[in-house]
Amino acid sequence: MIIIMNSQATKADIEAIESRLADFGFKTHPIYGETKTVIGAVGDKRRLSMNQLLMMKGVENIVPIMKPYKLAGRELQKTQSVITVGNTEIGGNKLTVIAGPCAIESNEQFTEIAKRVKASGATILRGGAYKPRSSPYSFAGLEEEGLKIMRSAGDEVGLPICTEVLDTREVDMVASYADMLQIGARNMQNFKLLREVGKHKKPILLKRGLSSTIEEWLMAAEYIMSEGNENVILCERGIRTFEPSTRNTFDISAIPVTKELSHLPIIADPSHAAGIAKYVGSIAKGAVAAGADGVMIEVHNCPEKAMSDGEQSLTPDMFDELIREMKPIADAVGRVL
Repeated sequence: MIIIMNSQATKADIEAIESRLADFGFKTHPIYGETKTVIGAVGDKRRLSMNQLLMMKGVENIVPIMKPYKLAGRELQKTQSVITVGNTEIGGNKLTVIAGPCAIESNEQFTEIAKRVKASGATILRGGAYKPRSSPYSFAGLEEEGLKIMRSAGDEVGLPICTEVLDTREVDMVASYADMLQIGARNMQNFKLLREVGKHKKPILLKRGLSSTIEEWLMAAEYIMSEGNENVILCERGIRTFEPSTRNTFDISAIPVTKELSHLPIIADPSHAAGIAKYVGSIAKGAVAAGADGVMIEVHNCPEKAMSDGEQSLTPDMFDELIREMKPIADAVGRVL
């Protein structure tokens, strides 16, 4: 970073800044001009408060040279990350397809859907055992019993499983069943939860918050990675805007922008973006064309009777048709489906 001193800054002010930076392990190089002095500083900004530095005598401005998300960004890692989840990979040449119902309702329901999505080409099985619902009266999931059902079905069909964790107290238990842990949109800035899943080595699917910027999203990934878990997959699921025609507004531009800023894989979730089943396919195909590393699709064998988000769920037949329609698009952008 570069610290710009104001024209009234004295030599003592400059030396105080250098001393402060040295305390945090920075190497400094002052450049004296006719009216102002700038100090070049190289070190780890995560240990330093920019606001406190700005409050020091003689400081006019601070210009960062690197992005604040060092582990998630491309400045230190240029190559695309490929993350292993069970028997598959995310971020490589093959397009990842994550599919399953919003909520696990019974062993029969979930196993039937698992078999159908596997036959259509899904590579990871999803389902909700713990459901964060807007209403306290809505179905909130089968909890650990749901995890047992999901693990059994995943093993039966040969697919790794992904499910959401809501509470720091449940991370160990959920991780004992799941191959990938999901952090939902509402928890994207639950920093204690991010740190807790960061202590595990299980891959983390990190959904973008309801009204979060891309930088805030990448900083949430940084929280996880700073604890030692670099197996983070980003998930664009739509953001809240003024437009009521869909549940959320799918930010398709976030895919190429995030690809430029970060080496982490990115998955698109058109189901939560649209909130309406008939729009899911178009958004999914657009995401693949934009460069997404995969899609997450909600599938239910009887959406009209679903206990959660039936209106945005595809039937198994609709899902099968969508996979067929995505194949030529995947081919066109050099992905295998």
